[in-house]
Amino acid sequence: MHDKDEWPEESELVVCTVEDVKDFVAFVRLDEYASKKGLIHISEIATGWVKYIRDFVREGQKVVCKVLSVDPKRGHIDLSLKDVNDHQRREKIQEWKNEQKAEKWIGFVAKDTGADPQMIRDAFYSNFGLLYSAFEEIVTKGDAALKKLDFEKGVNEALKAVAQENVKIPKVTITGTLVLTSTKPDGVNIIRRALRSAQPKVEEDVEIELVYLGAPNYRIKVTAPDYKRAEKAIEKASSAAIGVMERAGDAGKFVRKAKSA
Repeated sequence: MHDKDEWPEESELVVCTVEDVKDFVAFVRLDEYASKKGLIHISEIATGWVKYIRDFVREGQKVVCKVLSVDPKRGHIDLSLKDVNDHQRREKIQEWKNEQKAEKWIGFVAKDTGADPQMIRDAFYSNFGLLYSAFEEIVTKGDAALKKLDFEKGVNEALKAVAQENVKIPKVTITGTLVLTSTKPDGVNIIRRALRSAQPKVEEDVEIELVYLGAPNYRIKVTAPDYKRAEKAIEKASSAAIGVMERAGDAGKFVRKAKSA
């Protein structure tokens, strides 16, 4: 929740609750902005011609809107419903839900330690952008994330405990097959070296697993927080193994498999 004096910016996506629906306009409350009011004109409800506005919105409904214009002096916020696609709506609703959870966790920490919750919010916003992002960083980076904050040890420990108990970092997995073929007398040792090189030291939250499928195939599985890091790790690992094989005058190749969540 933003401070009551804050206003949204143009083009920002905001979560709203529909309060009143008229023939040509819907009046809404901006949930993240201390319940400031806004309106959606019928022309911004949906693409194409809208005959009945109630076919699209109703009182009490949660909607995600794009901010078209803001006039703090008049207390006026114009919004668009039609300019938000399904993907943006899902992401924004998830972000809003996460921020609500994070608000609750900050309340727990403040109650347990006597810390000022606004002090925690301000530090989180200035260092991490979002409250939930701060808790995610505390889980993934631990003390390194907490060092950015000028909190007492007791507050840090409470934040860490709450984060570890509640935040579940999503993981993605990608797999592929290393095909390692050797014609050398000591081929077994060359392949062993190649497999060892395919398990380089990687970041704490990236895991590499190798499974023997039957000569000459070895499955390589990488688990990471996101596809970008998983792709980088599997490419580095497979290239290292193939490099060992080729330097020994043997052959190696990598066959990619589909992504899985």
